[in-house]
Amino acid sequence: MIIEILLILVVLLLIILVFLVLKSGKIEPITIESAISRVWMESGLDEKVGEITTHARDIRDSHRSIEQMLRVPKERASFGEISLETILSDQLSPDMFGIRERILDGKIPDSYIKSTVGLICIDSKFPLDNYEKMADTTDVKEKEILKKQFIRDVQGHLNKISADYVCPEKGSAEFAFAYIPSEGVYYFLLTEAYHMLREFTKKGVQVVSPLTISHKIELIKTGIHAKKLSNEAELVKSNIIKLSRQFEDIDIIWKVFYETHLRNAGKKADELDQSYKKLRDEFNRISEFSEDSKMN
Repeated sequence: MIIEILLILVVLLLIILVFLVLKSGKIEPITIESAISRVWMESGLDEKVGEITTHARDIRDSHRSIEQMLRVPKERASFGEISLETILSDQLSPDMFGIRERILDGKIPDSYIKSTVGLICIDSKFPLDNYEKMADTTDVKEKEILKKQFIRDVQGHLNKISADYVCPEKGSAEFAFAYIPSEGVYYFLLTEAYHMLREFTKKGVQVVSPLTISHKIELIKTGIHAKKLSNEAELVKSNIIKLSRQFEDIDIIWKVFYETHLRNAGKKADELDQSYKKLRDEFNRISEFSEDSKMN
């Protein structure tokens, strides 16, 4: 559709150019077809339109490849895991998440995030077969039947996630994520199965898309940062308490030294000073007596 519109616009532009050239009288009148052909070739528009057509074909082929990949269960699962791993790698440091590792007594989620409330498990395998069939059919009754089957598939899958990955007693968080790599499917579930999603959220299973999981990861990072600051504040508080206790010990020792030893030392110093004065007076008296004796 885009290519057709571009071609129409180009042709209209060429017609206007030919009309203006003919109107100016600078060249001999020629047929519209030959004028269009000349302007088309000399301006290089044929090459540019050809490039646009090639790029459009490449985009269309890529879209079909992705669409086909999402229709095959194995390839769809791989695509979900890869897109999820890309999101986690972009937003978290390597020590904050894991990919397909054995945790929780042997369970292997597609990925998990280390948080302040435990391991948040993420499952990226989503049952989309009946959704694809529903999207392909034009029969209204069949579409309704397939929609109900798809919602039942989702319900069964979310129940499994709840049983496997929502187990705080084993070290998980009180919730897990069911990741859908398609915003379209996520929006469909929000509009057609909102109450079911809400009930599973109460049970600890949150359905997320590429956009919503990115927001949740940022909230998790904020919680981890706040917890880190809280731990650091507690450490500072603990060190201050220890320092205060050490100061109290020093204060006790100082009081004992000042009130006992230092005061006693002061008394002894006074006594020593008095004895020294007495001794000096006596020495002076003896010296004076000796001098007087010599004179007599």
